[in-house]
Amino acid sequence: MAANGRGLGRAMSASPCPAWRRAHWEAKDRLKPEYDAVVIGAGHNGLVAAAYLQRLGVNTAVFERRHVIGGAAVTEEIIPGFKFSRASYLLSLLRPRIYTDLELKKHGLRLYLRNPYSFTPMLEEGTASKVPRSLLLGTDMVENQKQIAQFSQKDAQAFPKYEAFMNRLALAIDPLLDAAPVDMEAFWRGSLLQRLKSLSTLTPLLQAGRILGAQLPQYYQVLTAPITKVLNQWFESEPLKATLATDAVIGAMTSPHTPGSGYVLIHHVMGSLEGVQGAWGYVEGGMGALSDAIASSATAHGASIFTEKAVAKVQVSSGGRVQGVVLQDGSEVRSKVVLSNASPQTTFLKLTPQEWLPEEFVERISQLDTQSPVTKINVAVNRLPDFLAAPNAARDQPLPHHQCSIHLNCEDTTLLHQAFEDAMDGRPSHRPMIELCIPSSLDPTLAPPGCHVISLFTQYTPYTLAGGQVWDEQKRNAYADKVFDCIEAYAPGFKASVVGRDVLIPPDLERIFGLPGGNIFHCAMGLDQLYFARPVPLHSSYRCPLRGLYLCGSGAHPGGGVMGAAGRNAAHVVFGDLKSM
Repeated sequence: MAANGRGLGRAMSASPCPAWRRAHWEAKDRLKPEYDAVVIGAGHNGLVAAAYLQRLGVNTAVFERRHVIGGAAVTEEIIPGFKFSRASYLLSLLRPRIYTDLELKKHGLRLYLRNPYSFTPMLEEGTASKVPRSLLLGTDMVENQKQIAQFSQKDAQAFPKYEAFMNRLALAIDPLLDAAPVDMEAFWRGSLLQRLKSLSTLTPLLQAGRILGAQLPQYYQVLTAPITKVLNQWFESEPLKATLATDAVIGAMTSPHTPGSGYVLIHHVMGSLEGVQGAWGYVEGGMGALSDAIASSATAHGASIFTEKAVAKVQVSSGGRVQGVVLQDGSEVRSKVVLSNASPQTTFLKLTPQEWLPEEFVERISQLDTQSPVTKINVAVNRLPDFLAAPNAARDQPLPHHQCSIHLNCEDTTLLHQAFEDAMDGRPSHRPMIELCIPSSLDPTLAPPGCHVISLFTQYTPYTLAGGQVWDEQKRNAYADKVFDCIEAYAPGFKASVVGRDVLIPPDLERIFGLPGGNIFHCAMGLDQLYFARPVPLHSSYRCPLRGLYLCGSGAHPGGGVMGAAGRNAAHVVFGDLKSM
């Protein structure tokens, strides 16, 4: 669609390039032949790893394949005047220690916290002149209970206890995120010194057990059971259960009825922003502004970041140790260590010479579950969506629900399961699960006056379609049109407000952002691919069978989301290894 509509004549020009980015574009010709450490990929984890290493005195260079840094945490002006968080779009999971250690506020990071944060409108056909009901949740527990009581008084009474129960589990998991998993290989087969060192990695597990105490069996069920089983034990109303269940399936090719879906829910509710537990917010300027702040922190201490410098392969010495990388243009860059922010599949199956990796390891990496249900649609509109369940105010000013994650086709867990089953049959969901966010409702820098940017995180869309069909432009647009039809049912006039869109199906997410299968976590967040087993058993400590090569992205512990923990943890493991060289 061509860009047009109200306010576009005053479309904002792209923001000036940050000083650090200008400097390093200019510094490309001054690439040094050798660094202490090389990071493959300038996604947020790679930037975090570089920032920590450089602060620890390790001279570090980051090489990014694309023209822009940030990986999936990026801001791009796809439609003139409209700045989109093109892939990831919300912030919550970023580890507080990273926020403070890297002085991200000093380096320009500004946040808009959302309250309320969740809005689920009902369609409720046949209500005649009555406004359909909706469920609006925020930080005010009394108000939450009033909202829930529309559907069930019993659920309204149970909700505070449920929140306390889940918060305790998030508190227990928290220390596990900031440390490498227990090194079982060293614990059982290492030298006496290695065994003693590995004992310290048990501390976070012991802390978690102490927090959970006698309730450990109940929490074990949350992590292993289908989320519907867990929620049915707490609640009876479907709108509440379905709203909560969206966090258990978002980004995952799973149904609310899938065992283990409870962990994904915990993964998405255990964050915090500026000391507010469980808060989610928008980054001023889009998610790319977060990546810019991390990069600014890194370069302020001397790290080098190069865009449009793709790594072609990892170089290995005749003695079987990493000695640097070869870039796509043939340049060789030597280094003592290489950290890869790319996926495990790209790192070990494409960039690393296969003769240096054990066959069993390569086989396990090739078998990782990377199924993704996600199609991301970025939309430019010339007015706010006007929901039947919450009509707009005069002069089209944003209302509290506009700042929320707006859940559509989420009135019932059965709808979510049916959408999943469509994808299992090789078909895009007939009624897709839609999470709609309007960051410009809080951040006016993203769109021209009177206009807005909308993020649609939708599922389920299989990577490969039934009968071996491939996605083409017609199928891509047919799915996007179906999503827009669904939104139109909740907010009549939405389709007429659209002035442009950017549709990213799973193959697009893979091609543009390097997400295998389009998986936003690099590989699935099932219990078989977490902690000890991420990315594969016996190689969860960021190291791999090739000495000097480390994984620092979402395919490593503790997994996906804009968390930064994998980058920080990997940097500390690398620094410890460098000291012992």
